[in-house]
Amino acid sequence: MPSGRVPIEGSEREALPGAKRVGPIPADQEVRVTIVVRRRDDAALPKLEEGAEPLSRTEFAQRFGADAADLERVAQFAREHGLEVRESDQARRTVVLAGPAAAVAKAFDVSFEEYEHEGVRFRARSGPVHVPAELAPIVTAVIGLDSRPQAKPHFRRLESEGLSPRATRAFTPLQIARLYDFPSNLDGRGQKIALIELGGGFRPNDLKTYFRELGLHAPKVTAVPVAGQPNSPSTPDSADGEVVLDIEVAGAVAPKAEILVYFARNTDRGFYEAITSAVHDQRASSIMSISWGAPEDSQFWTEQSRRVYDEAFQEAAALGMSVFVAAGDNGSTDGVGDGRQHVDFPASSPHVVGCGGTRIESANGTIRSERVWETNGATGGGVSETFPLPAWQRSAKVDKSANPPHRSGRGVPDVAGDADPASGYRVRVDGEETVIGGTSAVAPLWAGLLALVNQHRGRPAGFLNPTLYKAHTSGGFKEITSGGNGAYEAREGWNACTGLGRPEGQRLVQLLTS
Repeated sequence: MPSGRVPIEGSEREALPGAKRVGPIPADQEVRVTIVVRRRDDAALPKLEEGAEPLSRTEFAQRFGADAADLERVAQFAREHGLEVRESDQARRTVVLAGPAAAVAKAFDVSFEEYEHEGVRFRARSGPVHVPAELAPIVTAVIGLDSRPQAKPHFRRLESEGLSPRATRAFTPLQIARLYDFPSNLDGRGQKIALIELGGGFRPNDLKTYFRELGLHAPKVTAVPVAGQPNSPSTPDSADGEVVLDIEVAGAVAPKAEILVYFARNTDRGFYEAITSAVHDQRASSIMSISWGAPEDSQFWTEQSRRVYDEAFQEAAALGMSVFVAAGDNGSTDGVGDGRQHVDFPASSPHVVGCGGTRIESANGTIRSERVWETNGATGGGVSETFPLPAWQRSAKVDKSANPPHRSGRGVPDVAGDADPASGYRVRVDGEETVIGGTSAVAPLWAGLLALVNQHRGRPAGFLNPTLYKAHTSGGFKEITSGGNGAYEAREGWNACTGLGRPEGQRLVQLLTS
């Protein structure tokens, strides 16, 4: 390591399990990285539990964005190493640098290799990232050196589960909204919902056809490219299924809301930039829905990434934005085959609402039974190994982790909704009518419900978690008490499968309004 260099805390990157080394990458391959710097006045960020009034984006940038001197010091570092500053953003506290791989590797004291996993080739590095000692107090994270696919969409197509449509009872989002007693006199007018998508796309004609068949006008949907990633629809079995599921579920529940779809590459850097772009966009969405994630552990996420993503969600809350995140579709292991239980990130961030899944049985427009989604996949959920138990969750009697030594931690999920593909959602993707389930459907379902809440309130609900746990004691939820997701079983009160339960729509709107 060159003299005067120090490692960035939590920047160590582990190899992706199952990835095959291909060889070195070309020295002249362009590499782009995002450097995240410290807040100007971190100690003064509003305490979210105290119900502070949301800040405007302009006020936030002025009070809590990056100091111009810090941004310039990073730019000077880039110039000294032959790197180009492509973007500098005070509100997001980011500087985007670009340059040939050899120069970038030298600047951050890393080495690059090309790997392949599941048919995808990517640039990877291992070990920590280093910066000059004088930059260490300024730089919070360096993201983008590694371009491996960062997250997976949490949706499941009915056909992929080997289920016959005749053996299932699928629903339109409007039918789910009626079963959950969402208020019919609200339509999300005046509200904006941000959707985060890591690839895929939508076709406007599909949306027009779908909403016309529901008897609704299609909501206004705007594609927002992040770092040049476009709306790029292809085939029904691609990430298009995720994108369209999110739009059609949220749009059916709140058809007069405006939907902004932030498209980014499926990398650590792309995911982060999509989130922060939505948080600090002057178009000012008050709701965000994320249906992508990966197990929170170190072989999938670096500590620096979890830290700055969580900071972004704190900033969202300070700006009056509520964030809903799918909890995963692979049960309490989250699809990791190491014999331990894992929760999904970013659903495990204490500054988002984690969304778990159920299965519905209904007749004559009413729910006959509802239990944990545990077949044809299973809802994610459990206890975080990296985030401590939040103050607002202490009264919920959150389980100890099923992993020895059975620590306390942030419980996931917080809320639930229909997710089993056998009781999934009828959607239209790339000209094809299909049925999709997964906790991916639950996050936009709740995002649509909150658009109704915010319309009724006349202002954003903002950081929801403390309020949701209070609303649970006043009848805002139907508890799910049967079924399990592997290591955890449903029970009365909060549980690590369905959280507080699924919404009692009109009652919850009243509680969140009052």
